[in-house]
Amino acid sequence: MEFLISLLQASIRAGTPLLFATLGETITEKSGILNLGVEGLMIMGAMSGFALSFVTGNPWIGILAGGIAGLTLAFIHGFFSITLKVDQTVSGLMLVLFGMGLSGLMGKNYIGKVATYIDPISIPFLSSIPFLGKIFFTHDLLVYLSLLLTAFLWFILYKTSFGLSIIASGENPEAADTAGINVDFVRYICLLAGGFLIGVGGAYLSLAYAKLWTEGMTAGRGWICLALVIFSGWMPQRAVIGAYLFGGLDVQSFKLQAIGFTIPYQLLKMIPYIATILVLLLSLVREKYKLRAPSALGKPYFRGER
Repeated sequence: MEFLISLLQASIRAGTPLLFATLGETITEKSGILNLGVEGLMIMGAMSGFALSFVTGNPWIGILAGGIAGLTLAFIHGFFSITLKVDQTVSGLMLVLFGMGLSGLMGKNYIGKVATYIDPISIPFLSSIPFLGKIFFTHDLLVYLSLLLTAFLWFILYKTSFGLSIIASGENPEAADTAGINVDFVRYICLLAGGFLIGVGGAYLSLAYAKLWTEGMTAGRGWICLALVIFSGWMPQRAVIGAYLFGGLDVQSFKLQAIGFTIPYQLLKMIPYIATILVLLLSLVREKYKLRAPSALGKPYFRGER
């Protein structure tokens, strides 16, 4: 029982940076913009968050800095993909290389340093509930904020007129334009908001989950988040399940070794990435399972052309 509680508790912590980034990429792709640079945004968010927390002694400033770092790189992607209409795949991959290189350069002086971190809190009364209390009510504030954010994005997308504008921009930008929606503006808003959330996910990784900075610490999580968007069917509410599931796959290697399993560590660490490949294979049959991507995803919109 204790092993199960520990595993589920750790799965939520490990899944939270994935959830932030997946929500950010979901809102971005719903508007029709494909951002393959999630890995680059996350690593810059992790480095910037750690650096500002180390300098200021305030981890919340670090979280904000991580979000701004992600937003800044997202703006670069927007300038190329929305304003200049270049290939979104190329622009996104450029951000991965740029983010990995710049974070390594700027963060080399912070390796081995100790910053101020975000610690978990136990919610009074609720944390005392048998079994469920330790699993759900002993986390840091950002875990709960990520769940509230999920509900908020669901509401924005499916219950507001702006959400309809986002969906229309991703499904049929020509029709959206005809209806008076500024497609480029909507896409910029979603891309920047998504970039901020991806950066926050990276900052959470260095300030609340791993609690350190090291070069390349995202270790492919950005690519996992891209698969999670497909896994969730481009729906925020489903992203929670996917993020926690992949978080559990990530931490199970440590948990299993702790109780004496002799399976090679390297094999266990492969499991999340094998699952990512399987999710991408699932995307081949997404029509059957209603996991269809927005129709205009990755396609630049040229106003006035049909």
